[in-house]
Amino acid sequence: MTAEKIQFADDAKSLTNEIEKIVVNIGVGKISGEVNFEDKTLPSIIEDVSLITGQKPSVRSAKKSIAGFKLREGTPVGVVATLRGQRMVLFLEKLIKVVIPRIRDFRGIKTESVDEGGNLSIGVRENIVFPEINPEVTKASFGVQITIVPKWKKNKEEASEYFKKIGIPFKKKES
Repeated sequence: MTAEKIQFADDAKSLTNEIEKIVVNIGVGKISGEVNFEDKTLPSIIEDVSLITGQKPSVRSAKKSIAGFKLREGTPVGVVATLRGQRMVLFLEKLIKVVIPRIRDFRGIKTESVDEGGNLSIGVRENIVFPEINPEVTKASFGVQITIVPKWKKNKEEASEYFKKIGIPFKKKES
């Protein structure tokens, strides 16, 4: 094994010891009212999320109808994939090294993105920043919410320091 592969294996092992899971969520509420949504757009979104995460996502449906949102019970409202183990490590590496640098006008993630439980939530406005998505082929443009959940429950400051250590680029504090 090369030194780079050994280093990645050590990093992957430490990441799986520290991070419980990564949840990738796509809300489809606004576009669910389109014509042929369940026949054409939803399968396209599921395919795109499968390419991004490396596993088939689950479709989340509305539990009850809400007239104010023009929402009916059973209507798809989101697509979710929960990554653990090796897929989680590969996704995190891709997120840090490829996806975040491709985000237009990116200046760092706000430290407020880490909640009191130590979870880091990142929002990506366009799915085309992922290298697996071909902008000419994809049928839907959607935002992606990524939540990194650590195994330990630490305070916000300790969690922020850990995420900085693994390579998450936070905004620099203005002085």
